Amino acid sequence: MSMPEHQVRCSLANVWGILLLILAGAALPSGSPQAQPQTGAAGASADLQSLSQDDRQWPMAMKNYAAHRFSNLDQIDAGNVGQLRLAWTFSVGVDRGQEAAPLVVNGTMYVVAPYAGPYPNRVFALDAATGELKWWYSPKPNPAAEGVACCDVVNRGLAYDNGKIFLNTLDLHTVALDAATGKELWVAALGDINLGETVTMAPLVAKGKVLVGNSGGEMGVRGWVTALDENTGKIVWRAYGTGPDSEVLIGADFQPHYDWMKGKDLGIKTWPTDGWRTGGATAWGWLSYDPELNLVYYGTGNPGPWNPNQRPGDNLWSSTVFARDVDTGAAKWAYQTSPHDLWDHDSVNEGVLIDLEIDGKVRKTLIHPGRTGYMYVLDRTNGELISAEPFETVTVYKGVDLKTGRIEPNHEKEPTLGKLIEDVCPAPPGAKDWQPSAWSPRTKLLYVPHQHLCANFKTGEASYIAGTPYVGATVDMYAGPGGHRGEFMAWDPVKKTKVWAIMERFPVWSGALVTAGDIAFYGTMDRWFKAVDARSGKVLWQFRAGSGFIGQPVTYVGNDGVQYVAIMSGVGGWPGVVANAEVDPRVRNGALGFVGAMQDLPAHTVGGSSLLVFALPPKSDAGAPGGNSPGGRPPGASAPDSPAPSPPPPAVPMPQNGPAQ
Repeated sequence: MSMPEHQVRCSLANVWGILLLILAGAALPSGSPQAQPQTGAAGASADLQSLSQDDRQWPMAMKNYAAHRFSNLDQIDAGNVGQLRLAWTFSVGVDRGQEAAPLVVNGTMYVVAPYAGPYPNRVFALDAATGELKWWYSPKPNPAAEGVACCDVVNRGLAYDNGKIFLNTLDLHTVALDAATGKELWVAALGDINLGETVTMAPLVAKGKVLVGNSGGEMGVRGWVTALDENTGKIVWRAYGTGPDSEVLIGADFQPHYDWMKGKDLGIKTWPTDGWRTGGATAWGWLSYDPELNLVYYGTGNPGPWNPNQRPGDNLWSSTVFARDVDTGAAKWAYQTSPHDLWDHDSVNEGVLIDLEIDGKVRKTLIHPGRTGYMYVLDRTNGELISAEPFETVTVYKGVDLKTGRIEPNHEKEPTLGKLIEDVCPAPPGAKDWQPSAWSPRTKLLYVPHQHLCANFKTGEASYIAGTPYVGATVDMYAGPGGHRGEFMAWDPVKKTKVWAIMERFPVWSGALVTAGDIAFYGTMDRWFKAVDARSGKVLWQFRAGSGFIGQPVTYVGNDGVQYVAIMSGVGGWPGVVANAEVDPRVRNGALGFVGAMQDLPAHTVGGSSLLVFALPPKSDAGAPGGNSPGGRPPGASAPDSPAPSPPPPAVPMPQNGPAQ
């Protein structure tokens, strides 16, 4: 495996700019706190924690450790968001799925490209106010990695801490860069692509450790989360998703709330002989962290293969939410959302950490919008399930037993070998996949982008060959009841109900952002970037880009004191490969069955590679219409290469008893 080599382009003007900023200490707008670099393990991540509380910055993909994706910025609000204009753009040069969240630290924006083209996983540093390129870095990953990537060659973002940028490459390397210059500091090799392992997730830095998880659940890999020393790249601990307690890092401190998850070596005993060795339980999604409890939270992926007849048992610790001590990796508690998972219903989705008043008592909770279609509210101190209400159409489960914590399968839908099971809702991507939610402490609502899909599902025998697909199922997906395939909704976790929802033509595969201006932002796969009223769901503004959105919107303040909103445009990901890669749209079960639901996507979009950055016009121009929705277009922007935009879909108030099952 070749080691990545760094390649930096830094102009003389930028070097002088950096020197001037160091000498003058004037990189930020007036009143913005400057982070003080720390050294050593004791000071590690203090810089990051401080930055995450400064709303002029966006220092990690999820904004803060609690995964709120909320900003207190309110220059842009419901009254003026209709004037948003395109401020500047930048191309990362690769027309594949753009899922990454830009980072913004002290006036510099950092973005990463997907794994494709002559410079895969290239990192760019830009002036966050003007878009001027400061430097770029290009690793040299193993080109064979593209051949074992399950669901497009995406990268979900970078991490920052103590003057360093951290990059995960598709071929299982983590790289540390000097944030000021792009100089490579260290490279850590984490696994073996010949086994089918890759890395697509955004790392998280906590207490001097860079936390990384692997992908490859459809290739028969064995999942893990690894903690690297942020100063050296050396492995501090690794926790596997299956196997003996000693390797899952389950010890005397492990106290799951439910008895059925208690016992020795359940990561072996709940599998057929040696099945755990190729059992998946990868950790390719999101991690969150509670500094007070010193616990890091994440979920594991599906068990392998998809054919459940080949793996009797609960298949622990797949499809499981874990809480671990960040210093040692020791598991504190776990909760399995889908024992003996039948439908590829991973638990990798985000865990949003919120203190909620429930029944007159403030509880430290973790909210997990599950692929099963249930909104899980867990006590994050001990793993107790507080509530689990459906937010999507559900036919394959009958509910979740709050006493036992176990989901109740609909046995009429059980996928016996070779039998075609119809009307499987949610489909294998689940009611919601990786696309992250946003929480507003103002409205007390969670804003959830998700899909609305069902499927026909037929199992077949799968044989394990290292580095090749290990699935054992044929899937044909299609739109759920009502004919729409996506939805953006607001959920009240205390009342346990939808407040409003916007139905979309395609799955809503972008992340969400919400601000103190009471605006929620999201993007659609048919090229719309939208701002909606966070309280009512009314569409206030929309912009049509050159390619669909599957990225993560962020907001920040540039060195000019202006609030900006940024998002990557470029369709792809699991549902979008039919529009950006060589996938035949006539083969309905292509892309693990997602093609069936997305055959018409190429008629609406192609691949893209654009970073789009928006701002309000200067006060002298205020009142001019913005966006490219009816009424105006940003000055200097080219006319959209699309038909006139259709009226925005209305938000639908939801009945108080929630969605039908």
